[in-house]
Amino acid sequence: MKREKGKLIVISGPSGAGKSTVVFKAIEGRDDVCFSISATTRKPRPGEVDGREYFFVEPDRFTEMVANGELLEHAEYVANRYGTPRAYVEEKLAEGMNVLLDIEVQGARQVNEKMPDAIKIFIVPPSLEELRRRLEGRGTDTARAIEARLIRARQEFEEADFYDYIIVNDDADKAAQELAAIILAEHCRAADHMDLLKQV
Repeated sequence: MKREKGKLIVISGPSGAGKSTVVFKAIEGRDDVCFSISATTRKPRPGEVDGREYFFVEPDRFTEMVANGELLEHAEYVANRYGTPRAYVEEKLAEGMNVLLDIEVQGARQVNEKMPDAIKIFIVPPSLEELRRRLEGRGTDTARAIEARLIRARQEFEEADFYDYIIVNDDADKAAQELAAIILAEHCRAADHMDLLKQV
């Protein structure tokens, strides 16, 4: 039986929400899910391979990709540019792979404009107080950086009104089960299987 087309799954959420843990638990052991590979203007770090960690491109080529509509979303971070190549995503979807994008709200909004069928999932902590506790517990940020992350989290909450699903990550295993259930449910949508009804 031919593998059905994959789904584009956009995952967002504030720093400290536990997105990575939830996603990796949800896709553990699956061969039908892959992460999108971003294009970037930054130079490769030792051990990084073009087309594996990133597609490394020159700044002029990146500008050309933006102008030609080759990127689903793009942003600048610490003087380097990053973006999601549309062709790579579409190729993987056609192969039947579910493609995961772990991006911020602004990037997700760009993807939503270009591919409105994308499944948009926002992962949140149970409260901002819990988010503060998690950020402090990581021990990697200064008090000032934590305050900045909390301010950004509040902004993201306000901007995230276009997502299809919200997962509250108060327990990583439960949140991962919910994410896996969403992916399964999306593959059962009637609109994707109307051709089967026409055989009757």
